[in-house]
Amino acid sequence: MTESKAYLLGGGIGSLSAAAFMIRDGGLPGENIFILETNPIVGGSLDGAGNPIDGYSLRGGRMLTTDNYECTWDLFKSIPSLTLAGKTVFDETIEFNELHKSHSMARLVDTRRAKVPVSSMGFSMPNRKELLELSLASEAELGASCITDWLSPEFFETEFWYMWATTFAFQPWHSAIEFKRYLHRFMLEFTRIETLGGVKRTIYNQYDSLVRPLQSWLAKQNVHFYVDCKVTDLERHIATNKLVVTGIHYQQGGESKTIAVKNGDLVFLQNGSMTDASSLGSMTSAPKQLTKQDCTSWTLWEKLAAENSDFGNPAAFNSSIAESCWESFTVTLKNPAFFDKMCKFSGNEAGTGGLVTFKDSNWLMSIVIAHQPHFIDQPTDVQVFWGYALFPDRVGNFVPKPMAECNGAEILQELCGHLRFDFDTVASANCIPCRMPYITSMFMPRLHTDRPVPIPHHSKNLAFISQFVEIPDDVVFTVEYSVRVAQMAVYQFLGIDRQIPPVTPHDKSLRVQFEALVKAFK
Repeated sequence: MTESKAYLLGGGIGSLSAAAFMIRDGGLPGENIFILETNPIVGGSLDGAGNPIDGYSLRGGRMLTTDNYECTWDLFKSIPSLTLAGKTVFDETIEFNELHKSHSMARLVDTRRAKVPVSSMGFSMPNRKELLELSLASEAELGASCITDWLSPEFFETEFWYMWATTFAFQPWHSAIEFKRYLHRFMLEFTRIETLGGVKRTIYNQYDSLVRPLQSWLAKQNVHFYVDCKVTDLERHIATNKLVVTGIHYQQGGESKTIAVKNGDLVFLQNGSMTDASSLGSMTSAPKQLTKQDCTSWTLWEKLAAENSDFGNPAAFNSSIAESCWESFTVTLKNPAFFDKMCKFSGNEAGTGGLVTFKDSNWLMSIVIAHQPHFIDQPTDVQVFWGYALFPDRVGNFVPKPMAECNGAEILQELCGHLRFDFDTVASANCIPCRMPYITSMFMPRLHTDRPVPIPHHSKNLAFISQFVEIPDDVVFTVEYSVRVAQMAVYQFLGIDRQIPPVTPHDKSLRVQFEALVKAFK
């Protein structure tokens, strides 16, 4: 296989991980690997950009744990830190979290700006029965059903739901299967959901702490990066009932180009994107409301799926923006007043509290105050925090319009209203809102056949690596899912005789089961 070439279409964490696994475990030379990315930088949804003058911006931040995320840490134990000589990314992350342990003391806040008691999950006996029935149902029984098909309306008013939904970004109309998978995968986190004690953080935002060191290592292995490069089509034919990719058509710098894919070469496609058609606003303008016509990631997958059902059904995920859209915002401050008041109110120093959710917010708004600096180039006199809201289509409590129509200044006004902070605390702040129409599209109700497996049965040299691929037991909307899919596809294609780290079965632990039972009855 050392003469083979690998073409990775999309520059997200899945493609970067696949490239690393091919080099580290498959012995493929880095110069034989080509990553083609539509945007000017790689990293996909793990982004982080800006500066202290124009403001920093993060579309999102994925929750990490060291009790799960087996494939992610298997990879990053091999990637050198950019900032600590002789350390890996895994080493620096563990050391950082030993110094800054998560223990939220203001997980939920009500309309009176009072901390909501969260020692109890707020379940009634019918709630417990419903949750147990859902968690024990098979995926065949759950099918394409929604969470609301299994849980009664009062369940969605429990303290548990407010904490679980905002930690993982679930909506009541999302897939019952995905909800069940989360209950099992993160049963250990259920036992400490009120403190977020299992959450681990990278030193900086995940672009600076995960993407940049991984890209740097790949570049030193002579991996080729083609950015501002839009793949438009694949030349393909069917041989012995298998799809064979023979060419890659792309546009770059206004020119149409083609790569010939030879016998023995491999192609990895990142099918779909949860941050496709995302748009940024400013302090004076709301983000543009982009639609599917503005997307770049779905078309090629749709072409392939139309030819063979083995390649999935993208329409299950990209057909209802109203059900998959929410909005985030990043705030850059040059006055410590907001951070000082927030730390005093919450009882948490920056970087130890996790999400603070305003449970009575019409937008269901949450914010997280990260350890500073949150960007690798962030000056010491600048602070950055991030927030998001699950219901941007609803009129605010303090601003009489939907969040989707609000600029950054109006979002700050709404936030200060919930906290009862004077607007002076954020008067010089720069708030950059971000609308993401497909951010929870992978949570949409689906059938088992709607997601292709990493290497479909009818594929000879094409693999799928994204959040829209089917692998058993694991959960989408995590860095781990993208890395695991990439590792599975690479190992299968290259015939690598090394065990992929299995999903840790916390839900089979008698201790974890007992602690979860105790938590459910508090």
